[in-house]
Amino acid sequence: MAGEKKKKNLCTQQCGRQKGKNRRPGKEHYGFDGGCPPEFSSGTGRFPDKIVKAQNSSKHQNASVPQSSILRKQVDPETTQYFSEIANLFEGSGADLEERLVICGNALEETRGKELELATDYIISHTLQALLEGCDLDQLCGFLQSCAKVFPFIAMDRSGSHVAETALRSLAVHLQDEEAYAVIEETLNKICQVIVVKPVDVMCNRYGSHVLRSLLCLCKGMPLDSSQEFHVTKSSTILAERFNTRETRYGGNNTPHLQRGFPDLLKFLVTGMIECAREEIATLQVDQYSSLVLQTALKLLVGEDQELMNIIPILLGCHGENTEVGNLIQTVAVQETLDLLNDNAYSHLMEVILEVAPEALYNEILTKFFRNMLFEISSHHCGSFVIQALVSSARSQGQMDLIWKELGGKFKELLEIGRSGVVAAILAASQKLRTNEQKCSEALAAAVCSATESSSCIVPRILCLERYICCEDKSNWKWAKGDKMHVLGCLMLQTVFRYPSEFIQPYVTSITSMETTHVLEAAKDAGGGRVLECFLSSNASAKQKRKLIVKLRGHFGELSMRPSGSFTVEKCFMVSNLSLRETITSELLAVRAELSKTKQGPHLLRKLDVDGFAARPDQWRARQESKQTAYKDFYDAFGSSKTKTNESFLVEPSTRLSPPKSVKKMRKEIDRYLDPSSTQSMGSSNFPGLEASMAKLGFSGLKRHHARAEERGGKKFTKLSMDGNKRENKEWRNKKRKAGED
Repeated sequence: MAGEKKKKNLCTQQCGRQKGKNRRPGKEHYGFDGGCPPEFSSGTGRFPDKIVKAQNSSKHQNASVPQSSILRKQVDPETTQYFSEIANLFEGSGADLEERLVICGNALEETRGKELELATDYIISHTLQALLEGCDLDQLCGFLQSCAKVFPFIAMDRSGSHVAETALRSLAVHLQDEEAYAVIEETLNKICQVIVVKPVDVMCNRYGSHVLRSLLCLCKGMPLDSSQEFHVTKSSTILAERFNTRETRYGGNNTPHLQRGFPDLLKFLVTGMIECAREEIATLQVDQYSSLVLQTALKLLVGEDQELMNIIPILLGCHGENTEVGNLIQTVAVQETLDLLNDNAYSHLMEVILEVAPEALYNEILTKFFRNMLFEISSHHCGSFVIQALVSSARSQGQMDLIWKELGGKFKELLEIGRSGVVAAILAASQKLRTNEQKCSEALAAAVCSATESSSCIVPRILCLERYICCEDKSNWKWAKGDKMHVLGCLMLQTVFRYPSEFIQPYVTSITSMETTHVLEAAKDAGGGRVLECFLSSNASAKQKRKLIVKLRGHFGELSMRPSGSFTVEKCFMVSNLSLRETITSELLAVRAELSKTKQGPHLLRKLDVDGFAARPDQWRARQESKQTAYKDFYDAFGSSKTKTNESFLVEPSTRLSPPKSVKKMRKEIDRYLDPSSTQSMGSSNFPGLEASMAKLGFSGLKRHHARAEERGGKKFTKLSMDGNKRENKEWRNKKRKAGED
């Protein structure tokens, strides 16, 4: 070893960088050699209770499950010295790949039979991580198979959990290798076999919970670097998913970057853990760490309806065996379960259960647990989030009708007690399922505006919902300068503006009658700007939209300098007539130098063709007019009856009446065809026959566009482009005919 020190290994410079990272000893958490309690400082003896007992998070967790003990030997001085030399070797100069593999292989061989004490040693564990990152697959699997019997104890230690995570992450790197599949499956199978024997200890442990979640993701075939959403989901992400009108599902085959996994092993691990822990289910329901494990398992099993039908009733505390549909939930204390919704850990678990439950099971949970209790549960802080999940997971109009029956007349009360999230969830679910939209629109308006008040106050009060609700004299509330937009209030308005135009007239009247200063404040706020964008994308008339846009005149340059405001400016431009488009572009021209230095500036300047406007205003106007005319002619020819009657659709398709993909594609081609900054404009070879096809259909916009080109001396260029397109089409037909003959 001494002779090799001149060729020190680079592979574990990462180890040196990682030393101490996320491992600072806390007063209440103990490891084996780093920060261990005095009675265990010698390194010999059994696991202390402080290490192995379940980490309880609430008053329901006092009865933790006793942990089985295991003898942990002290690391002998010779082994300590050996790994110290390995660490020094890795921190020095580099070695080639062959030397690196040899060193890692020899060092891992030295760990055989001593994995537990080495992995749980605060110092040596860092070196062990570096070895696991630098070894090959056979060496890695050899280590994991050798320590499989003590893997749960390694995972439950503060230092050992980092070693276990590193090993699993290194294993995930090889998932794409078909030849490695069998040995990886064998290795994971040995680990799973050990865990399912006594899973509660690992599930309820602070460190073991995280390792177990990584193991579940690995069995699914999910790279561990992209599996964070299955560990801890941010509240902002949950809000975005619940109030999005598109249906989202966890973990299915559409999960990004999903690799070949081990579905049978995943089912074995999850069902084995829950079956073995059936007697301790009351503990698992309210423990914050086991709750996270169960949430991850449920999300990863989406699409496996039979497995979910078996697992979820157990998690709900059912004692009978599952039978036919309609009687899947048996012998369960409903009131006990509802009381548990006040617990933070259980409420999070219930939210995921509702989101992933198959429709038949969801329907039973709705009718047997929540029916006639929705408002009462919504009144509680944790319960309100469960009701949001219940509402946003509704699958049918019938289920939404049942929810509406209990909560539809309670919008005002829900807003007053701070449960605006429940109201927002009902609005979004009604829009997604196309049911009770008019009733929702009317109920929300009535909650903030009495019958004797003008409808002009509706949108300002919802935008500043928190300020309005906290105001004692609500009838005299006024929008104060600097008032912050309410996040959920903005989300509610965005949803409402997706409703059919006949249901949102009071909101349209309100937003178009807002004072100029209030419109500007809303546009400067990220949430308020999205509300304006949704209104401009709604089915309201173009005249009503331009009435709002005019109020921002003189401030488009200021708004474009803001990252969120630039989207509002672009949306205003898209729905404006030629006169307003020229106004917006001229205001951006005044700040072009500063705007070009921002992240969003180049795109906005290109989209509005500010440079073209500055160079040749007349040609810019002609291009804008040609685009509008081409859109109109195209939609007149190919649009549905609804799109033909919707004036605003010609400029910017609404969310509700979005055009088919072919229409969107043609729209992009028209834009690129008429874009002067594009090298393919004016008869591009990328669009052979576009001009001829449009001309045959009688699209006057393109005719006038090329007529102006001819007047400017472009007649020869246009004719050559047309001839080029004809030649390309002819060549393409000849090739096709020849291929058919062959």
